[in-house]
Amino acid sequence: MQLTDAQIAQFDRDGFLRFENLFSSPEIGHIKEELARVSQVDSDAIIRERTGALRTVYRSHEPDGPTASSAFYRLARTPRFLRPAQQVLGDDELYIYHCKANIKPAIDGTVWLWHQDYGYWQHDGVPTPNMATFLVMLDDASEMSGCLYFIPGSHKGPVLPAYKDETTTSYPQWAIEKKTMIEVLANSPKPVAIEGGPGTAVLFHCKMIHGSGHNLAGHDRWHCYMAYNPSKNRPNPIPKNARPDYVVSQNYAPLQLTESDSLREPVPA
Repeated sequence: MQLTDAQIAQFDRDGFLRFENLFSSPEIGHIKEELARVSQVDSDAIIRERTGALRTVYRSHEPDGPTASSAFYRLARTPRFLRPAQQVLGDDELYIYHCKANIKPAIDGTVWLWHQDYGYWQHDGVPTPNMATFLVMLDDASEMSGCLYFIPGSHKGPVLPAYKDETTTSYPQWAIEKKTMIEVLANSPKPVAIEGGPGTAVLFHCKMIHGSGHNLAGHDRWHCYMAYNPSKNRPNPIPKNARPDYVVSQNYAPLQLTESDSLREPVPA
């Protein structure tokens, strides 16, 4: 898939691009089957809420490890994901900073506080915010089910002061400070609800201010994310207290576009 000049300009202006029905129902079903399979393993790369409910599955894109999946390996390298990421970042040599699936269970799936992804990643030693993430919706995402909200154009602003919240959920979050966030909301375009059906995909900049609410709906809300980073923008230096490889990959080898767009083919031998 090749972005048009107009799409690249839209990404530069708004900080995100939507793609309706980028993946078919059978493809989404296959990804969800793989997630259900790998979520049963015992691994530090699987994060659960205090209730035991599944929250995040990391590192399914690599060919090895307990959470490995050929579908996610292919997803990271499909021209539908990798080529647009290369275009908006202006670099053909990208690697996966991390791959994750976020799961919000029906009724009690919890929040992600307002944040910028680079608010996390700068602490990992990443030199510049030239990074982008591609997500694909695996379920219906609505305001009721805890969809994402973006503040359009916020990627053009600074990296905002953030604090490490370790109490709101079972997973520490670098959240934008409340006073700052109130000012941002008062002086920015209205947040956009990133709603869509299974197969909808969104590419967004790492400085995009975003967050999501509780899932109050009667169905789960699953999203899959591939965070892309140029190999030359890898963490340097790596902090002494570096986060685990499943969160911040140290495999900086540039990804190669797959010749086939199929997600069902096995990992090459």
